[in-house]
Amino acid sequence: MSYGDFGSSLRDLPRLRTSRRRRVSSWDRTGGNDDRLTVEPGSTVTLAEIAGAGCIQHIWVTCAHEDREGSPGMREPDYLRQLLLRIFWDGEPEPSVLVPVGDFFGAGHARTANFVSLPIQMSPEDGKSFNCFFHMPFARGARIELTSELERGRVHFYYYVDYEELDGLEDGLGRFHAQWRRQNPCDGVEPGTQSNEEFQFGGKNIGGAGNYVILEAEGHGHYVGCFLFVHNLRRTSQWNWYGEGDDMIFVDGDTWPPSLHGTGTEDYFNTAWCPREAYAAPYHGIILPGGDNWSGRVTLYRFHVEDPVPFQRAIRVTIEHGHANRRSDDYASLAYWYQAEPHRAFGILPVAERLPRPL
Repeated sequence: MSYGDFGSSLRDLPRLRTSRRRRVSSWDRTGGNDDRLTVEPGSTVTLAEIAGAGCIQHIWVTCAHEDREGSPGMREPDYLRQLLLRIFWDGEPEPSVLVPVGDFFGAGHARTANFVSLPIQMSPEDGKSFNCFFHMPFARGARIELTSELERGRVHFYYYVDYEELDGLEDGLGRFHAQWRRQNPCDGVEPGTQSNEEFQFGGKNIGGAGNYVILEAEGHGHYVGCFLFVHNLRRTSQWNWYGEGDDMIFVDGDTWPPSLHGTGTEDYFNTAWCPREAYAAPYHGIILPGGDNWSGRVTLYRFHVEDPVPFQRAIRVTIEHGHANRRSDDYASLAYWYQAEPHRAFGILPVAERLPRPL
């Protein structure tokens, strides 16, 4: 039995298969009902250690700070950015997934909200149930770790890792990767004496220098999507749309123009005309639309499930922060991709530089 040539669509469900389903979860080994891990501040716990070949098909998580959620005395309301998820494939020393837990499931700015897409979902109550349906094959083993970088509070952590146990894994299957980045704030320009129209639409960007970088990877693989988390930092009563930035994806050493050049932030995320409402579709949507005049926190997503972006040697996924990179908003992102190992090692910002700005 191997990974197989069938998928998981409704059409393929009648195909009989010989795979073995397995699960690692936080169930109470004493037979009681304490079906969770209690993760101490500063500690690392192993969620799953799987030997041999297999494929993770579903991850479910819910977690809570020991302080009551939303209470005035809650010490660490941004704990979803203080919990780190690491996933290692096939005994590699460097993780292929290194991300804040919340952002991995779409909880940008450490805030949850109900939404549904094909690969990632936040489910009721108020988006506090996290689900991931990306398939994650491995040939010789998988290890999933959780690190708490909280300073004081404990976190109660419940989870499932559902996977298929295989006799072996054939060649040609990439390993799943996820990376978190942030630029706070982006390096824009001061409006000065310009009119609002000049500031928002003026200037030129030939070459893509200064774009916000969502993903930079080397090797052979394909990019399959991202979340973009924007905190609009410009305070003005004038028209304050944050999203005139074009997406630019440079593949295998592109100089200029890139292989894929888009027309605006909302266009890359498959919406239009400066949207101001939440929306969820299988492959694109808006989880947090911001406040009046696009103020505050915004979360957007785009998944390239039907249209992955392949690369043979390298990829650089970027987007302008405002037209010609003129705006200075707080940008963060979570990119997903598959590639052949080894991958270029990547890190993550220290916890103090990951925390969201207050509203």
